[in-house]
Amino acid sequence: MRMRGRVRLVGAGVTAALLAPLTWWATRPGGADDAGSGGPRQVPADLGARDPHATPAARRVYALLAGLENRARRGEPTRTVIGQHVELHNERYNASYGDYRGTKQPGYYYKKAHDITGRFPGFVELDLGPGYGQPGWAVGEPRSYSRSSWPSCRDRWGYVDDAVDLALGVWAGLPRPADGSYHPSGTHLDCASGTRVSLPDNGGGPAGIVGFSFHQPYPGSTVKGFEETRYQNSPAAKDSGWFGRVVTQGTAEHRALLLDLGFLADHLGYLAEHGVPVLLRPYHEMNARPGHGFWWAGQDPAAYRKLWRVTYDYLVNSCGLHNLIFVWAPGAWEGTFAREPGDYYPGGRYVDVVGVDDYSDTPRRPFRGRPWTQVWYQGLERYDRPRAMAESFYVPLGSARHSTLSDTPWVLWTVWGQALTYANVSTPSGRNTSEDVRTTYASSQVITGGGGRSPGFDRTSLHTTYVYYFPTTSCSSELHS
Repeated sequence: MRMRGRVRLVGAGVTAALLAPLTWWATRPGGADDAGSGGPRQVPADLGARDPHATPAARRVYALLAGLENRARRGEPTRTVIGQHVELHNERYNASYGDYRGTKQPGYYYKKAHDITGRFPGFVELDLGPGYGQPGWAVGEPRSYSRSSWPSCRDRWGYVDDAVDLALGVWAGLPRPADGSYHPSGTHLDCASGTRVSLPDNGGGPAGIVGFSFHQPYPGSTVKGFEETRYQNSPAAKDSGWFGRVVTQGTAEHRALLLDLGFLADHLGYLAEHGVPVLLRPYHEMNARPGHGFWWAGQDPAAYRKLWRVTYDYLVNSCGLHNLIFVWAPGAWEGTFAREPGDYYPGGRYVDVVGVDDYSDTPRRPFRGRPWTQVWYQGLERYDRPRAMAESFYVPLGSARHSTLSDTPWVLWTVWGQALTYANVSTPSGRNTSEDVRTTYASSQVITGGGGRSPGFDRTSLHTTYVYYFPTTSCSSELHS
């Protein structure tokens, strides 16, 4: 476990370079810088109000999102950062996943958006869990980040190393020959076939912003896999007091939680040390009906809020991770699977962005006949935070959805994994067409990433940036307790 603490940035042009992969939109007239000028209620414009030690890059990313939100609240033209979730563990290990049978190269769906449109997503979310049915978290094991053998092709937890490396490549650019992320030939080894294939070349400069979700198996689970994330497979299904012990300091269950969070911090810390801000989205869809969803869902709201605050305190205060932007994302509260989420909100001191995972309605059959996604967009307004479509099967524009980003100008819109090109079981007749994807990525309402015709992100290189890290706190003592 690396030591955590404050970061001092050193080197010529470091400040400009570190903040480079952010659109001009946040600082132009009417952006985040003058968000408090009156009119409709605005969201906070400075991440430092929540975390005084927030890194400059994290502040800049948040300012971008707050600026987009505040423009929408003032009724001014605004834009949406188009995002893509990458299920790298499925790409690496699950041959039945995706739009063809066979394992995929890491970042397949990040690159796929570019294959279709000529542009990369402006936001990429990856997952640091749940594992792949193997024991242990691999905390403290040597990492393969940024080695010449990218991807690592390491069994079990190798996909996590590759996810972190891809996140750095989205923020800083690919290829990065200086740090060994490319073989001299410009290709890398495909783990499944043993052949050499191309990395998703996004131009070698800052290309977008990144986030991580955390499908965390229940604390204390011997095996780490998706089945262990489910409520029905956790101790909560049989022991009504278990969840309370998880959030109670001094219990065995709480120590198991800290071990899990140590795994999370182990990887987020690497990105902190390299100046990468991260939108972190833990414990999502918490408002599911009791007995359904994930082990943290449908629980007593007060205990859930405590879980969130324990996690926040561990990562920010104990581990000194100030590169984080916290995203709270309930499931769409349509009344059957999920309930109204307000009681689960941890509070503005712990949340920077609010979002929704929306699988309850479709472009052709919107919920209650109102404009698609409008119920959730309006419902999140009261939290006074930038609003994000955190998970959706669909791109926002295309056939039957032309006005979506005008009616509901989310600051981020993230398409879930294989749904970009695959007719999901839940949406067999409603898949995205290639034309829908192209329409979305070409729209003037959308901010795409670098590596193509991108009006949204500055292409200044980060290669000259380096970081001296001065640890002031450590969470390493918690990892093996």
